[in-house]
Amino acid sequence: MQQVYFDNAATTPMRSEVVEAISEVMRTNYGNASSSHSFGRSAKVLIEKARKTIAGYLNCSAGEIVFTSGGTEADNLILRSAVRDLKVRHIVTSKIEHHAVLHTVEALEKEYGIQVSYVNLDASGDIDYLHLETLLDVESKTLVSLMHINNEIGNITDVKRISDLCKTYDALFHSDAVQSVGHYSLNLEDVKVDFLAASAHKFHGPKGIGFVYVRRDSGLKPSITGGEQERGLRPGTESVHNIVGMETAFKLICDNLNTEQNYLKELKTYFIEKASVVIPDVCFNGQSGNLDQSTNTILNLRLPNSKVDASMILFQLDLKGIACSRGSACQSGSSQKSHVLSEILNSEDLQKPSLRFSFSIFNTKEEVDYVIGVLKHS
Repeated sequence: MQQVYFDNAATTPMRSEVVEAISEVMRTNYGNASSSHSFGRSAKVLIEKARKTIAGYLNCSAGEIVFTSGGTEADNLILRSAVRDLKVRHIVTSKIEHHAVLHTVEALEKEYGIQVSYVNLDASGDIDYLHLETLLDVESKTLVSLMHINNEIGNITDVKRISDLCKTYDALFHSDAVQSVGHYSLNLEDVKVDFLAASAHKFHGPKGIGFVYVRRDSGLKPSITGGEQERGLRPGTESVHNIVGMETAFKLICDNLNTEQNYLKELKTYFIEKASVVIPDVCFNGQSGNLDQSTNTILNLRLPNSKVDASMILFQLDLKGIACSRGSACQSGSSQKSHVLSEILNSEDLQKPSLRFSFSIFNTKEEVDYVIGVLKHS
C-alpha cells in the first residue's frame, strides 16, 4: 500500500540535514548556554549564530528575534503582554484566526474587559480592508492581530497594507506568520509589523521550537518569570539543539525558496486540474483554488453532494495510507465543524465534506494521482 503524507500544514517532515545538525549538537554541545565556562560559552555561540542567521533572512536586527517553544507560545506572549504591559484596550482580529490567537483574545476579553472587534470577511475569507480602517479609527490603544496565511484555506493576507494602515492610525500590528515564514520572503524593514510569530516544524525543522519577532523598543514584557534568557522575554534554559535545527531548516528553505515554491505551485496546479476533471463539481474553499491569492502549500477541497461525513472519508483515506485533515491539527478529534469554514460557507455547503490537503517538496505528482483515484471512489 502506498503511503502519502498530505498534511504538511499540520507539521512537515524534518530534512535529513536538520536531523544531522541536531544530532551533532546533542553529541558535542551539551553545555547550558547560561553557564560561564567554555561548555556554556560554546552553546551560547551557537544560539547567537542562529539568531543572527534568522534575522538576516528577515532583514531585521538579531536582537529582535526571541526564541520560544513555537507559534502558540509566541502568540500568547505577544497578546498577553500587549494588554497587560502595553496598555492595549482594543484588539482587532478576525474569526478565522488560529485558536492560539482567538482563544487568547477571548480570555483577555474576560480577564481585562478589553474591547474585541472582528473585521468583516468576504465569501472567500478575505479581509475587508475598508472595514478594518473603520475599526482602527478609535481613541483606544489598539492592537491588530491578523495572520499572514490562513492555516485552513491558505488565503494570503496583505500584511504590508495592514502594517501601513496600523502606522497611520498609531496601532500595533501582530501577525501569526506560522504558515508563511520559510515559505515566503519577508522583509521586515518593508513590512513594518510590530510582532510576528513563527514555528520551525512548519518549514522542515524540529517541533517544540519557534520564535517571535519583537520590534525593538516595543516595551513587550515576559509572560513567565524565572531567568534572564532571551533578553528576559522568555526565561528558561535554551534548547540549543532545536535552535540549531531551526536555523538549519530556515537557511535551507530560504536559500532554495524560488525553486521550491515553483515546484509546489506546479504540484498544487496539477492537483487542482486533476481533481476538477476526475471529480465533477468539486469546489475549493476560500481562495485555496486561486494560485495567485493563496499559498502553494494548502488546498481545501469540498466534495460535491456526498452523504459521507468528512471524518469517515478521512478514515477511509487513512486506511489507504493517505494523510490529510479537516483543518487545523489543533482541532483533531473534535466533532465540531471547522470554525474557518463555518464563517465563509453557507449551511448547505457546510454539510458537504471538506478536506485540507497540504504539500511539501517531498510530495510528487504520482502521489496526487493516487490520492485523486482514491477520492473518486470515496
